[in-house]
Amino acid sequence: MSVFDPHRNDLAALDAIARRRVLIERQGKDFSSNDYLALGRSRRIAVAVSDAIARGVPIGSGGSRLLRGNDPEHEMLEAEAAAFFGAETALYFSTGYAANAALFATLPQRGDLVVHDALIHASAHEGMRLGRGDSVAAPHNDVTAFEDAILAWRRGGGRGRPWIAVESLYSMDGDRAPLDDLFAVAQRHDGVLLIDEAHATGVFGADGRGLAGAFEGRPDVVTLRTCGKAMGCEGALVCGPAVVRDFLINRARAFIFSTAPSPLMASAARASLRILADEPDRRTALHALVAHAEHALAPHGVTPTGSQILPLVIGDDAATMRIAAAVQAAGFDIRGIRPPTVPQGTSRLRISLTLNVTEHDITALADALQKALS
Repeated sequence: MSVFDPHRNDLAALDAIARRRVLIERQGKDFSSNDYLALGRSRRIAVAVSDAIARGVPIGSGGSRLLRGNDPEHEMLEAEAAAFFGAETALYFSTGYAANAALFATLPQRGDLVVHDALIHASAHEGMRLGRGDSVAAPHNDVTAFEDAILAWRRGGGRGRPWIAVESLYSMDGDRAPLDDLFAVAQRHDGVLLIDEAHATGVFGADGRGLAGAFEGRPDVVTLRTCGKAMGCEGALVCGPAVVRDFLINRARAFIFSTAPSPLMASAARASLRILADEPDRRTALHALVAHAEHALAPHGVTPTGSQILPLVIGDDAATMRIAAAVQAAGFDIRGIRPPTVPQGTSRLRISLTLNVTEHDITALADALQKALS
């Protein structure tokens, strides 16, 4: 018996239910990435990084931010990001996953309650698992359920602070959180609203500031804005009150014990912020693609969402992967998404719209979907 037999058995079980994951190369038209504004190959960002190298900015940070890894590029990015988004401060993490996990593992204290949307990202679940507070899921976008969970907790003796945790734009469904109503719930119960803006940053709001712009800068709101999606580079920014930044620096293990992000990535993110402000035509073009795609793809079962994320729910895992393979073979990079990433029975194709494709590509995709589904 091999020491890794349990692992092989687990993989075989995933095979049997069509849920084993494999890595495949990028091929075909991009309908799966999060490079919404096509900044991943931006000439302006490339020049900014080249200029940073010429100025002597190092590729590697050489250590954690609390040791020798703190570079002026990190500090400048954080100051510029706070000003851009309207927050008191910002703190730069190497990935959105690390930032989200750090938030939930560190900020809620013993005796607090995190009420999170049932569809919130896996990184938030990881943070809650490591955190001190209790947590409970509310049905997706059900504002009444969020408040009922807080009231039930209070009746049961809860004396801490409630934290309401949502994504402003959900990564697998493409729909929006009712932020105004959720903020009102947080206000009524002296709570904090945590908003993951990963898929809204750069795409929505004035200058691409996201869907949470009206709440940024408040003492009871914390936002997470990833740099690896519409911003076209890497890392994530936690925006909020200065005390949140200071507390994370002192208590967030994912920040304290991680090598700092590359200073060159901070340079790239600074350039990306400038592009968001300077090139609104990118957002206009993306929203035009969304409108075209909703018209072209809705007859084939694709759910219109008003966003760049359009799901086609198939249901069955194996059927989802067969259809995904057929569409990929036709030259369109669309991936099948299965549980546990999405709820049981909702396996789907996640169609992601970016400026890496054209209206012609979308029309051709509609034809390929019709054939794959027939």
